[in-house]
Amino acid sequence: MVHHDGTTVRWLGYATLRLAGDGVVVYCDPGRYGVLDGIEPNDGDVICLTHAHHYDSDAVRQVAADDATLVVFEGIDTNRIDRDVDRPADLPYEVRWVDSETDIAVGPATGDRQDGPRPGEVFVRTVPAYNDRDGDVPHPKGRGCGYHLTLPSVWDRDVTVFWPGDTDVLDGHAALDVSLFCPPIGGGPTMDRHEAAALAEALDPNLVLPIHYDTLDVLETDADAFVADVAGRGVPVVLDEPAR
Repeated sequence: MVHHDGTTVRWLGYATLRLAGDGVVVYCDPGRYGVLDGIEPNDGDVICLTHAHHYDSDAVRQVAADDATLVVFEGIDTNRIDRDVDRPADLPYEVRWVDSETDIAVGPATGDRQDGPRPGEVFVRTVPAYNDRDGDVPHPKGRGCGYHLTLPSVWDRDVTVFWPGDTDVLDGHAALDVSLFCPPIGGGPTMDRHEAAALAEALDPNLVLPIHYDTLDVLETDADAFVADVAGRGVPVVLDEPAR
């Protein structure tokens, strides 16, 4: 577990992030490949889902509180998923469908405040996520999104967290205001550790926590080399190795 500016962050494996701010718990892309085996926290107020590859309805049930809100990218079509999953609409939670240019406030204390989230609330901004390269790609444009989340902190400040999703580095990423950057570094279907390190330098966040690596052979990378690269660029960086 990592403590950052009055919030706590945990990488549970693969693409699964748990973020705890002041009065609100957020999960990004929970589940798949055993990352939630043996735990069923049911404490998530907001569950953010980026695309079909990461959609796992059983995992959503494991992490979601009874009154959770699911933030679901509109391109997640369970009819095209070759796994046994339930439709988001059939789960017992409120569902907010988003595209790749959405700004909404969600959480147990959602209100009309515009200058930042209140305790129990998170501002959700989506950004495009796709492979910007030639040829047949695993993540074509329009199939997924990334999340830029603004959470209230117990230190009475807002914390901005950027989970880009399964994507290459795209125009506009470097312009985001980011406190905590959680990039995929496995390469293959996403940006690799070198590209993620360059983006970290451009973003200049307060902290970098890499995720989405080493779960599968195609995602194997040298996380220690990534840390050395990012630190050499003058950006604070930390690893949070999930239990295996």
